[in-house]
Amino acid sequence: MNKKYFLLLLAVFFIFWQLIPPSTFAKKNSSTESIINLRLIATTDLHADLINFDYYQSKENNRIGLVKTATLIHEARKEEKNTLLFDVGDHLKGSPIGEYLARIKGIYNGKTHPVYRAFNHLRYDAITIGNHEFNYGLKFLNAALKGAKMPVVNANIRSKKTNKPYFKPYVILKRKIEDQNGKKHTLNIGVIGFAPPQIMKWDKANLEDKVYAKPIVETAKEFVPKMKNEGADIIIALAHTGISAEPYHPNTENAVYYLTKIPGIHAILSGHSHRVFPGPAFKKLPNTNLKTGTINGKPVVMAGAYGNHLGIIDLRMIKKAGKWRVTKGISKVRPIANKKGKSLVQTDKKLFELLKPEHQETVNLIKKLEINK
Repeated sequence: MNKKYFLLLLAVFFIFWQLIPPSTFAKKNSSTESIINLRLIATTDLHADLINFDYYQSKENNRIGLVKTATLIHEARKEEKNTLLFDVGDHLKGSPIGEYLARIKGIYNGKTHPVYRAFNHLRYDAITIGNHEFNYGLKFLNAALKGAKMPVVNANIRSKKTNKPYFKPYVILKRKIEDQNGKKHTLNIGVIGFAPPQIMKWDKANLEDKVYAKPIVETAKEFVPKMKNEGADIIIALAHTGISAEPYHPNTENAVYYLTKIPGIHAILSGHSHRVFPGPAFKKLPNTNLKTGTINGKPVVMAGAYGNHLGIIDLRMIKKAGKWRVTKGISKVRPIANKKGKSLVQTDKKLFELLKPEHQETVNLIKKLEINK
């Protein structure tokens, strides 16, 4: 090889080497940090509105219905590798289907309530119960809950007989989560549930001498440290309670604002008041960022009611020195219809077929009642 040509090649190679950033040749996982994105998906206050149908007017209503919300659930899952799905309560009572199942047909011979059949089909990871779950009495509720294949959590309702939680207070879900480099990790996800203490007044006839309700915030302070001691990497509250900054007292009905102040709770999925958070109704709430959907720095979501919205919280977590830390949380809501009631999503046909028997039975019953008037 010509000596001058060789020296020229050597000089070009040296210049090229100098221009390349050192990180180009670094190993993909040279950092000790692992980063994961975790998506929490939530429904709340469905009130047994499983089908997009108005039974009172006998016509389709695309502003409501889990068969519509389910399509948003499928879309939200496709967008992220790591997702969990929850319900925040008030799902058994509020529509003619709910009334028909509780007061006429009943739950018998191991039959699964259509609400829980839907939850099983959609693979909910955990659910909590709201105040309206008690409207039909504990016997009906316990019978219905036998059909739920996912954990049902509530920490602040206690048995009068044992002074212990009447339901499972919390659960720690072990899930395989994939980080940004494709590496799998086992994440211990703590999930705890709460309901308004006012159930003892609203459903006194059903609950007196059987259970009692403890204050929400005090209960959270009792159980969150226990969950951490049991290895929870992250703690999610399924809080069937609204959002208000009114001064806190033990009987506070809407306690989300004060739950955000409890160390150890990383995200709150809320409900009960049928409102949408983040949303303009909360623009005057102190220490609230509606762009990120955070209150006191914690991500919070409330997905309206009747299936009209899906709630989403996206968390970013970093593992450093063997411990996971939430570094960012953003919440948002997605509607099933626009303000004029025009549907924004297709009906989940598989879910509709799964729920069709009770839907048709309810329609037939209402027609019969109308004829006999």
